[in-house]
Amino acid sequence: MTNREIMDVALLQSAWDLQCDVKDFFKDEPVVVISKPEKRKKKFMPEINALEMVSYGTNVVASVIDELKEIAETYLKGKDPERAFEAPGLFELNRALLPFGYEVSFMGQDYLPRTELLKELPCPFEMKVLEKGEFEHLYTDDFSNALCEERKHLDLLCVAAYDKGREIGMAGCSTDGENMWQIGIDVFKEYRKMGVASALTSRLALEVLKRGNVPFYGCAWANVKSQRNAVKCGFRPAWAFLTAKRIESGENE
Repeated sequence: MTNREIMDVALLQSAWDLQCDVKDFFKDEPVVVISKPEKRKKKFMPEINALEMVSYGTNVVASVIDELKEIAETYLKGKDPERAFEAPGLFELNRALLPFGYEVSFMGQDYLPRTELLKELPCPFEMKVLEKGEFEHLYTDDFSNALCEERKHLDLLCVAAYDKGREIGMAGCSTDGENMWQIGIDVFKEYRKMGVASALTSRLALEVLKRGNVPFYGCAWANVKSQRNAVKCGFRPAWAFLTAKRIESGENE
């Protein structure tokens, strides 16, 4: 799979997630669309986006419910993507959302692999690829980033690291999109800074690509350690996103 093909898969998935056209991510002006149900959205996403903003760097596309359409259009008008996601602007957006019972929820950045940079990195411990049915005993707090108890049916593949037969780290992937599998990583504290995280992440990414799917890696903007791991493994920033939630429920809409 080429870098162009990887990016095309990601763009198409984002278009499904926001109910827009792929071309919308490259228009000169921000694009605001009305959210509606879409069965091909990423599995962890709500059926309807109260407000979700995504930028691939050229502009911002926002998918919103009807009552927030004018707010999104007003907020994004004339703003570059960088300013739309900066704190001063987000305070402005949050003030506009509050009277409608919503608030800014989560901001993050997602990464895609570069084929010329992605390679299997060395690990000082034994590693093993685990298929579905081989990691049921690992749904614990220790591996809550790599595996998700609430969405076990989406977890199909893991790579675990072992010290004398004991699992000390794991990278797992969730089949969140049609052809996009999200990577999560956990390493026991005493085994960090040994190259375990990067070895697990890179091996899993290669395994996902081998199966004809696109691995992607997401983290919060302030998670510098996770960002460094992504870059070390050959991933590069691809898109940024922001969501809003209903205040009284505390759940993403």
